[in-house]
Amino acid sequence: MATITREPIGELHEKVTLRLEKSDYLPAFERSLKDYGKKANIPGFRKGMVPVGLIKKMYGPSVFTDEVLRTVDRELIGYLQTEKLEIFAQPLPLETDMRQLDVNNPLDYTFHFEIGRKPDFQLTDLGKAKITRYVIEVTDEMIDQEITRLQNRYGNMKDQEVVDNEEQVLNVQFTETDAQGEPIENGTQKDNSLLVKYFASSFRDQWMGKKVGDSLVNTLASAFEEKERSWIVSDLGLPADDASALDKNFRITLTKIGLLEKRALDESLFEQLYPNQEVKTEADFRNKIREEIGAYWTAQSNNQIQDQVFHALVDHTTIPFPEGFLKKWLQTQGENPKSAEEVEKEFPTFCNQLKWTLISEKIVKDQALQVNPDEIRAFAQQQLFSNMGGANLGMDQPWVSEYTERMMKDRKYVEDAYHRIQSQKVMEWGATQINPTDTSIEAEKFTQLVEEYRHHHH
Repeated sequence: MATITREPIGELHEKVTLRLEKSDYLPAFERSLKDYGKKANIPGFRKGMVPVGLIKKMYGPSVFTDEVLRTVDRELIGYLQTEKLEIFAQPLPLETDMRQLDVNNPLDYTFHFEIGRKPDFQLTDLGKAKITRYVIEVTDEMIDQEITRLQNRYGNMKDQEVVDNEEQVLNVQFTETDAQGEPIENGTQKDNSLLVKYFASSFRDQWMGKKVGDSLVNTLASAFEEKERSWIVSDLGLPADDASALDKNFRITLTKIGLLEKRALDESLFEQLYPNQEVKTEADFRNKIREEIGAYWTAQSNNQIQDQVFHALVDHTTIPFPEGFLKKWLQTQGENPKSAEEVEKEFPTFCNQLKWTLISEKIVKDQALQVNPDEIRAFAQQQLFSNMGGANLGMDQPWVSEYTERMMKDRKYVEDAYHRIQSQKVMEWGATQINPTDTSIEAEKFTQLVEEYRHHHH
């Protein structure tokens, strides 16, 4: 009968010794040989009539090794389950001389493994964590900017014959040239659309009076001011980290001149944007926009609270790890084994990720957080509408149901959705445990603060 013992190597790091008697594996080995004999198709013998000795000579060594290792695996898994040992990954086999496995001389064998035990731990008290809830004020200026954006988005573009003001929209073609303005073979060529005022002031004036078909040649550095250059470089498909990109010459040719006529603030616009919502006047319209902007910034503030909750849990929950085991396990992962130096470099990040996994698992278990199929269906529908620009076209549409059921049959999608919903539930639970302090802040300062916070924690 197989026996298993454990002894400590380090913190939560143990050596497991499995002693296997030949009676544990020999009967199964003999049955396997008989099965091979029944299935073997060997010239000169009728199927099922191959002598056992020949089967043993031909297949015995590999079948013997497989059966011994299969028995080891079964005994080890059974032991871990019986002892209720929660471990990281899988047991790592210590070096074993496989030459000792001799089909012609079955013996008792001993195998050694390392395991890394999962720790018991307590979560930090989120009620004592210093959490700030930022309250972003919705200003008239923010409302005005959103109204202007909507007027432009739903406005009409009118063709113009000549460039005569900075608010005109120019459709242009960028063609890379040499210093003399001659096109470069295999150079960059790209159509784009931009306002006159996006050009640098010194270059902007040169457009005045130009018509469709006219062109100007200049470097990107001279044609655009610093604040516009990065997105122009990106739009042209040039490497963002290539400093020489700004010194490239381009012929910029006018293909169309337009002027955006803003949409009037009238009931037709209100009804188009907010159908059947009783938005009749400009005051109603402004109030609706104020609500939407407020909801947006509240969501951003809640996201920031979730970041704070995450770091409160990870930074202040003490969890011991079997570092020796985990580092050894990391070295064995992937197609190309890692060096000890690579593991040491990666280990802090790996440990933080593992820490969050354990914290999440504990919250899910302790709070009995469940994800049911209907929640995954709702998640799929929400994603669908989001991908269609946020329009909710009705959950009862047949094609929506067909899409949802198709996604429910996609195992990878369901698993991903399950984990995302579960993670959100973990964060929502965390938000119920805190006592945040409210702080008023301007939108611009809040955005800057979030960027600094992310930079600090990454």
